[in-house]
Amino acid sequence: MSRIQEMRQEILEGSIEKTLLKLAYPLIISNLVQVLYNITDTFWLGKLGREALSAPGVSWPLIGTLMSLGMGFATAGFAFVGQYIGAGEYEKANKAAGALYSLMLFFSAAVGVIGYLLTPYALGFMKVTDNVYPYALAYLRIIFIGIPFSFTSFAFSFLMRAVGDTKTPVKINLFTVALNIVLDPLLIFGLFGFPELAVKGAALATIFSNSLGSLIGAYLLFTGRVGIHLTRETLRPDLSFYKKIFRVGLPSSIGQSANSFGFVILTRIIFGFGDVTYAAYTITTRLVNFLTSISRGISMAMGTMIAQNVGAEKYERAKKITERTMIVNFTIASIAIILIGVFRVQVFKVFLDDPAVIAESAVVMKYFLISVPFFNGIFMVVNNVFQSAGHTKKSMLLGILRLWGLRIPLSYLFGYYILMSSKGVFLGMGLSNFIAASVGILWFLKGSWMKRIIEH
Repeated sequence: MSRIQEMRQEILEGSIEKTLLKLAYPLIISNLVQVLYNITDTFWLGKLGREALSAPGVSWPLIGTLMSLGMGFATAGFAFVGQYIGAGEYEKANKAAGALYSLMLFFSAAVGVIGYLLTPYALGFMKVTDNVYPYALAYLRIIFIGIPFSFTSFAFSFLMRAVGDTKTPVKINLFTVALNIVLDPLLIFGLFGFPELAVKGAALATIFSNSLGSLIGAYLLFTGRVGIHLTRETLRPDLSFYKKIFRVGLPSSIGQSANSFGFVILTRIIFGFGDVTYAAYTITTRLVNFLTSISRGISMAMGTMIAQNVGAEKYERAKKITERTMIVNFTIASIAIILIGVFRVQVFKVFLDDPAVIAESAVVMKYFLISVPFFNGIFMVVNNVFQSAGHTKKSMLLGILRLWGLRIPLSYLFGYYILMSSKGVFLGMGLSNFIAASVGILWFLKGSWMKRIIEH
């Protein structure tokens, strides 16, 4: 408890830059390692061909749609626990954490079953090509079996971030990602006596590693070694607190799942221009994720500081934290995009030496990637502020505006009617980032998020 109190004091009164860096660097490492795994996964699957490489990219919008329902409740739990810590209400923080964890256990089981059953229909709806379909189906169904472990794993990470402990989840993540990287080639290609499972091997490596990480996190929570201490008492279903989590978490769940489903629609739009266009999009976004992992880590660290400062009703400090985070993230994302533009061809050849895909990547760069600094540096930061403050309706509306109000209609309009090519799709995606970032910063400056959600 003393460690949590010391961190709280630093978050509420210490140097903004120093505290932000202290919280952010483990998250940055975690993000970089996670994206390194995604790139490794893409590298190995690329050896099997364009169709196998596209399977995870096709699958994650659908997985994300269902997982985002749970992510919304995890966001609510994060806001409650963070604000209780900021207010110095440590017992209430434990109670909120227990309610979140028990709710996630129930919810994840239902999501796993529903996802498994819906997979064939969802892939058909996305108009996944016949070449990619069997790979995506196999990958998805295995992933959905392990969904409960994924839910409890990110619940653990959210709870640790809420109390200001960003190092423990990273240590677990480093272990699980390293295990995943080792298992990938063994199960994909059947090396050293392992079965040759191709795309199924990549999925099995993922759920095995995630499950192990989830169990380690549960052990730490139940033994009380990480500040939060879960017990039978705190895990007991608490309908009154479930209502609070639903009240705050439901808008976030709706917003995040609607956005994830929007990427299902976007996948359908992109696939309308063929496997080459989608393969270029998949590789390019993986590269962006790698190069912008620093800004994502800083944004997540900012969320911890926002939650606790709002809980302590230090709103002007929270605003100052946000503004400084925007400047840092915009700069980092801009440098990342420049690097991608300079080394695009050489890097693409590492993953897939396909001239058609490499040529298409230039289109993605020109019409879409230049907008990424506005997404990472402004939109993502503002959205995180709204969620961390517990004002999830604002984050829901902002997210839905970007995807459903702008990205999908603009991509479809420019792609199929105005430019009638993949250039139009990526132009629409880029414009959605520019416009949504402008709306987001105006809404942030209005200051309506400066109100905590916990009781006085």
